[in-house]
Amino acid sequence: MENQSFEFSSELTLDPFVIPPGGKYPVFFLGISICIFGISCNLTLLALIILNRNLHKPMYFILFSLPLNDLIGLSAMLPKVLSDIVTETHKIHYLLCVLQAFLLHMYGGGVLFILAAMSFDRYVAICMPLRYSSVMIPRVISCIIALVWGLDFVLIVSLFSLQARLPRCKYVVMNVFCDNPSLLKLTCGNTTVNNIIGLFNTAVIQVVSVSIQAYSYVKILIACVVTRKSETKAKAVNTCVAQLVILFIFEVVATFTILSHRFQNVSVDMQKIMGMLIFTVPPLLNPIVYGLYTNEIRSTLLRVLKNRVSM
Repeated sequence: MENQSFEFSSELTLDPFVIPPGGKYPVFFLGISICIFGISCNLTLLALIILNRNLHKPMYFILFSLPLNDLIGLSAMLPKVLSDIVTETHKIHYLLCVLQAFLLHMYGGGVLFILAAMSFDRYVAICMPLRYSSVMIPRVISCIIALVWGLDFVLIVSLFSLQARLPRCKYVVMNVFCDNPSLLKLTCGNTTVNNIIGLFNTAVIQVVSVSIQAYSYVKILIACVVTRKSETKAKAVNTCVAQLVILFIFEVVATFTILSHRFQNVSVDMQKIMGMLIFTVPPLLNPIVYGLYTNEIRSTLLRVLKNRVSM
């Protein structure tokens, strides 16, 4: 009877952090500062691209998806976690839990697909500079952006739609936020198909993204070696370094997150923190990296700030 009542319960309980007495408010203010800083940086990058005509170029139209995706990842997870720390409720409606998990998985796949699209743009710009304007026309850019978000959406929908067939018999989510593995642990049916589809989707995202980026950057590297123009080499470095740094940050954080769940001597709270890093570290660093390594964004931001000060 108890298990049957779980199946129809619409409210789930999240497994909270173990925070020492008097520590919840310092943790909350640290977290809210991180959240506000990350949201502000990504909104600034979005605003610069929208409001400045000198950034209305194919590269930046594709780049626009990156801070938008970062805002999805950051806002879907961190505000809820911080709210639970202060209120000590640790409750969430099942449908909201599914929505949070869906958005977080959309974010994860979106990062890799967006970086793949951006690497293709750089490949065309550097390896085929004379054909760039004829290749990267508005229709092609629209198709690339639609493919990035569409493929990501289809893969994640296929992953979550399989959960509808499984009955729920538990109500405690063993994490501070909701994701697909945590939701699967609430079911009492056979999850073999779900696990297979989950691994397949992860493989598709990684293979497609890494293959496109590897091909693009190898071609760019060859172009840099062959060309004798130092300006071309400098352009290649300036435009590609930011994307490679962002990819490196994401893959390193994701690797540490996965490894934290594979070793038994890692505490549960540390596993939760590592799980949160993938949704906080890249959104915090991505706009900063682009501000540092992309001359046009940096100069546009400085010009805007200078005009504000002079007013």
